[in-house]
Parts: sequence; structure tokens; C-alpha cells
Amino acid sequence: MEPRSGCPINATIEVLGDRWALLVLRDVIFGDRRYFRALLTGSIEGIASNILSDRLVRLVEAGILTRGTAARGQRARYSLTEAGIRTLPILYALGNWGLDWRPGTEELRIRQQVMRDAGPAFVEELMDELRVRHLDAPPKPHDGPSPLERLSAAYTAEQERRD
Repeated sequence: MEPRSGCPINATIEVLGDRWALLVLRDVIFGDRRYFRALLTGSIEGIASNILSDRLVRLVEAGILTRGTAARGQRARYSLTEAGIRTLPILYALGNWGLDWRPGTEELRIRQQVMRDAGPAFVEELMDELRVRHLDAPPKPHDGPSPLERLSAAYTAEQERRD
């Protein structure tokens, strides 16, 4: 993918500047959705299959995701590359802006609030966890639940509180 100009902001926007690309990354990172069907049915925004297919191809071509080879009758699994993992601070910044300036439900805002409250060290820990899950990196020792477990627990607790 050759960008239209040498501007790094433009080059980034050409890959990530579309809402669906960012939402696919959100679902891969935070929802651990790594298969086409899981991404399609798990999208609360209702992504169309043709758009999802296009965004997955674009993210693979841009080096953000890899697509595993699927044997006959099996599904291909998508994994984050290091470049894909390094989009987490971008999503974190977008989420923080959304907390401050956009309305939303507590249930869907809680994970972002947990990340904000925990700070940049949490984002780094989460990137390390993603490297283990997607790049087969050795896990780093830490006490207590992992970042994804903490985010999931906060989301579940908020859902139960609302019910």
C-alpha cells in the first residue's frame, strides 16, 4: 500500500481512517474475535459481510493483521501483527476522547474507563498480553488477573448491575 503522500498522518489515515477498520481492530483486540463469522456476528454496529471482507483484506495488505491459512472446510484465523498491536494506543486515545465528548451507555464505556483509570502502564500490559495471544511471545509475569480479564470482569459486572 503506497500512501498518496509522504505525510505520516495521511499514511495512517489511509489505513486506519475508516470507521470500520478501527471497529474491526477494536473487536479483534478487546473481543478476541479472530474469525470472520465472529467479527460479523459480534459487531454491535452491524457491519455488512462485504465491508468486513474488504476491511480484513485491507488490514492484512497494510500489515496490521495476518490471515492464517485455512485447510479445506476450516476457517482462517486473523492475528494482530506488531503494527496491529501498536494501534492500541490510538484506540485508547480515541476512547478517551469519546469518554469526554460523546454520549454512550455505561455498559459500553466501562472498559475504556477501566483503562483510563489504570493509565498508560495498563495499555503496555495489554499490548504484552496481545503479543502472547497473537505473536506467540512468552508471557511476562504479573500478579492478579490479566488486562483482558480485568476488562471483561468490569464489563460483566456492569451488565449484571444493569440487569
